[in-house]
Amino acid sequence: MNIFLPFRYSLLYITLVKKDVSYTADEIITQKEFRGRLWINGQQGIFLGYGRVRLLERIREYGSITKAAKSMKMAYRRAWQHVDSMNSQAIRPLVIAVTGGKGGGGAHLTEEGEKAIDLFRKFQADFQKFLKREEKLLKLRL
Repeated sequence: MNIFLPFRYSLLYITLVKKDVSYTADEIITQKEFRGRLWINGQQGIFLGYGRVRLLERIREYGSITKAAKSMKMAYRRAWQHVDSMNSQAIRPLVIAVTGGKGGGGAHLTEEGEKAIDLFRKFQADFQKFLKREEKLLKLRL
């Protein structure tokens, strides 16, 4: 069962190791690797990306959005915005936050949150294979 609202994923860009430089064919051949980033976009913008998945993993590790944000040197408000965005774009929430009280608050991933991490990591692994394959093909063509 698909846990996400209809979405599309975008391979937004592929870059070479050096940034803001134009390359000749000879320079491309000598580059060590291609790099790129992967985002999964939903109807409201970015649904999952590397940073958001790391945030989910840290929430799982620390049991707290606050502690997860601090571990990433991210403002709590920003982390909460990411969690809220992911939760609102998913059919079921990825993170459940519990308000503070006598025992304190906390947060935990739902089963859907775990699936989201797995899905993204699989996309990411496929994307890395794609980059390596394209790098080899480009070097062969030049």
